[in-house]
Amino acid sequence: MELIASMLIIIAVILFIFLFLAFTFLLLYLVLFDQRQKMHSILRNYPVLGRVRYFLEKIGPELRQYWFNNDTEGKPFSRDDYEHIVRSAKYKRDVIGFGSKRDYEEEGYYVRNEMFPKLIEELNVDEDVIVLTKKYLLLRDPLFTQRKEVLQDDKSFAYLLTDEDAVVIGPNTTHPFVTKGLIGMSAMSYGALGKNAITALSKGLGLAQGTWMNTGEGGLAPYHLEGNVDIIMQIGPAMFGVRNKDGELDREELKRKGEISQIKAFEIKLAQGAKTRGGHIDAEKVNPEIAEIRRVEPYRSIDSPNRFHQFDSIPTMFEYIDQIREVTGKPVGIKIVVGGTDSIAPLAKYMKETGQGPDFISVDGGEGGTGASYQELIDSVGLPIRSALPILDLTLKKYGVRERVKIIASAKLFTPDRIAIALAMGADLINIARGFMISVGCIQTLKCHANICPVGVATTDPNLQKALVIEEKKHRVANYLITLRRGLFRISAAAGLESPVQFEAKHIMYKDDHGVVYPLEQILHEMGKQIGTDSL
Repeated sequence: MELIASMLIIIAVILFIFLFLAFTFLLLYLVLFDQRQKMHSILRNYPVLGRVRYFLEKIGPELRQYWFNNDTEGKPFSRDDYEHIVRSAKYKRDVIGFGSKRDYEEEGYYVRNEMFPKLIEELNVDEDVIVLTKKYLLLRDPLFTQRKEVLQDDKSFAYLLTDEDAVVIGPNTTHPFVTKGLIGMSAMSYGALGKNAITALSKGLGLAQGTWMNTGEGGLAPYHLEGNVDIIMQIGPAMFGVRNKDGELDREELKRKGEISQIKAFEIKLAQGAKTRGGHIDAEKVNPEIAEIRRVEPYRSIDSPNRFHQFDSIPTMFEYIDQIREVTGKPVGIKIVVGGTDSIAPLAKYMKETGQGPDFISVDGGEGGTGASYQELIDSVGLPIRSALPILDLTLKKYGVRERVKIIASAKLFTPDRIAIALAMGADLINIARGFMISVGCIQTLKCHANICPVGVATTDPNLQKALVIEEKKHRVANYLITLRRGLFRISAAAGLESPVQFEAKHIMYKDDHGVVYPLEQILHEMGKQIGTDSL
């Protein structure tokens, strides 16, 4: 035993000496190498400390996200924002304790409550549609070990509108789009998201019923159809999914897409809040499957122009809308970003003069998300949704064409109160993208543009996609949407309304940073004067 102990000590000493020498030689090498390199100034003067600095800088985003940012200051979504979505999706819970973390000294919008709110049984909820999902029950949450949870069956109302309150898009088309849910998934392409993410979203939205998913401009993938959910197929300037080899509209392919029963409407993408430009996909990402879906050549870089070359004016755009509507028999809308108070006037005026126009308009605020864009476009081009939405609504009313078109609003409208305010500002329907991404596992690493999403959401890498388990995440998608709808009915009751479709400007108040309160009606009146109308 003594001999074995002595040998172990000798081995340990030798190993220690070896590691010490290796570490010493590594430091010497780094010092000599860094002092001679010409790229990094700090490494020339502080070789070792400089390396430590770059390491800490590299892990800075994670340190800020989990340690140093407080619960309300993280961007683009704070920790509170993120956890609210996760709790809704995972546990189907949206209650908090003790009190609000909102800074009531800051300016902001508030829903005007009634002294005698509506009782739950007085709400116009469709009680015939029941949804079966699964949710987690938290049993124990210890400090040093993993929390203990069980996945259990859950049954609840879908919290859909009644038939009388259902929203109808394109009532005069051959195949109108009727929806009994006010919330759907905003445009997210297959290619920007992986097949597991798209499939989980489709199946989850299908479970929740009464909703839709927008394909994004990347074309219709088979994964969009997996959940038998309603589809709005987006057509971007590159015409992915409905193009011929020359990049022009293939009418026969468009007709085939229009014959798919799940596709309820088509959307022409003029702009997106975070990127009023076209897109680019590197050649290595254009695998044969994506190439077939988009109807392009595999392993060749593809670019989406920043506007359609097929039309360059409102009259020619309306002709294009009519063409798509004629071929498909289904509603056709446009997706826009509002740039100023007079931006919508030419469109609304031409709608009035000709009787033509889109069946719906999706308006995206500048605070909306994207897989990849440029800082100057994300930060400074396009008005935020709470300015853009009223401008669109008021301008359409000014020209007497508002009743002909439905408005779908999007841009960080991921909670019931935000949705209620948007409805009061003029929206008919709401689109959400990043909220649904978080529901399928997004942890905000902000790597969407790099194809290295560590949780398998915004990546087409098969090794990374395997992290996302479809059969588990689909329930989270459904739970998040159902919880949103339930909260929307709950806030409607507080405002004395039987249904969220009844929200109007009179139900919203604005408080400035001095505590002075203004009705939303007054704010819209001032905006109306800028637009050239005093009417609401």
